[in-house]
Amino acid sequence: MTSHLLLSLIAMQISMAAFDTIYHHEMTEHLAWRASQKHELALHAARSLLYALLFVTLGFTELHGFWAMLVITVLAIEVVITLSDFVEEDLSRKLPATERVLHTLLAVNYGAILVLLVPVLIEWTKQKTAIIPVFYGPVSVLAVLSAAGAVTFGLREFFAARRAAWLNHGCVDTLVDEIAERSTVLVTGATGLIGTRLVEALTAAGHDVIVLTRDPAKAAALRPPFQLVTSLDQISNDARIDIIVNLAGEPIANGLWTKKKRRRILESRLRMTEGIVRLIHWLDRPPSLLISASAIGFYGAHGDEMLTESSEAAPSFGYDVCSAWEQAATAAEQYGTRVVRLRIGLVLSTDGGMLGQMLPSYEYALGARFGSGEQWMAWIERDDLIRMIAHIIAHPEISGPVNATAPEPVRNSAFASELGRALGRPAFLRIPAMLLHHLAGSMADELLLTGRRVIPAKMQAVGFKFRHTTLRDALSAILTNKPRDAIAARLTNQPMTSAMSGRQG
Repeated sequence: MTSHLLLSLIAMQISMAAFDTIYHHEMTEHLAWRASQKHELALHAARSLLYALLFVTLGFTELHGFWAMLVITVLAIEVVITLSDFVEEDLSRKLPATERVLHTLLAVNYGAILVLLVPVLIEWTKQKTAIIPVFYGPVSVLAVLSAAGAVTFGLREFFAARRAAWLNHGCVDTLVDEIAERSTVLVTGATGLIGTRLVEALTAAGHDVIVLTRDPAKAAALRPPFQLVTSLDQISNDARIDIIVNLAGEPIANGLWTKKKRRRILESRLRMTEGIVRLIHWLDRPPSLLISASAIGFYGAHGDEMLTESSEAAPSFGYDVCSAWEQAATAAEQYGTRVVRLRIGLVLSTDGGMLGQMLPSYEYALGARFGSGEQWMAWIERDDLIRMIAHIIAHPEISGPVNATAPEPVRNSAFASELGRALGRPAFLRIPAMLLHHLAGSMADELLLTGRRVIPAKMQAVGFKFRHTTLRDALSAILTNKPRDAIAARLTNQPMTSAMSGRQG
């Protein structure tokens, strides 16, 4: 009875651990491509390899004497690794509710396994040291399969941890060097993909940063020092704020565009932007600049036409949202504040966004173009976007709409090919448009199946120099261990020392 219960618990543990690894670590959290998770990945790798050793050992042998004591020691080490993993996860990322529940079940189930297994091992320690071959039939076969899976993911996480040591480690200290005077910057949406990097760059350069977030726990991962507020009402009227960068808004690609979701997308942006305009009016000394995020969705669906800031928009949900969002921000001009509406394209980073979601499938050679693959994708590398924000701050002549995209947009098929090339994987698959529409409805229609050939005409006119003008260079900087500063020097025809000075815009 005890042996059957033990086997059942072990089978449950293997099943839950496999689900956790595949669904959470690979499919939703994309841990293997997050530089911030290198310590967690290393812990996962060590634990998986220990599991593989235990599966093979206990599946085919009875270990007596010294060897049984060694197994008990390995189990104790596994417990220490798991506890360390819990701490690391709490410090480095916010776990989704499903992962927290699953981890609790894994811990309880593992405790039950130890209660049943350790007494057997203790009895084996009392016997003469020996390794006795055994075969438990289907149980031994399951042990081999489980060990193979543990080794596969253990090695993947080991190499991912090594990759994380250099992944996305461009020099943040020079990204905002164009901002000559020390400034106080209020950043909304500071815990998002763009805001996190912007706060890191500003604090590294010695600027005073005020972070507005509804989730203080997520703000704990930001680079200090900064002042944290959870509401604009916490800012007094005599506070000094020189610049506001408004990046807050409900994510647009994390769920179907139901009526409720569409309302949240619009209302979250309007509510925050209108609140910022009220703050500007409330302050004794209004900020000199408001940079308010928008998106290239403003232009709606277009064919091969090159779209500049003066191009006309086509009717779409994206236009409705961005137009209302930009109008709300423009209201700040009546208080003497310069307003820039930043129409942001696809932001490239391994830390999130569309690229972060695509990497796991491409790494497993499942990369694919969407529909015909002829639709245009206007993109920008994340650090270039941070440098663009700094350039806007430093140049008071820039106002109104600004396209935040790289100079060379690509078609979706070219994007798939270049991403596959950067990872050394084929990318010849195609997801039919009908299937995408069936799965995601209007969200797929606007975000995946229609394109916009947007170019940054205004930023080019004022002399902003991109570090990454081509997709190949950007992906090389993001996904390989080629030093970013070397790429920057090559692209701007400057010596390395000049590139590292950060004054390229």
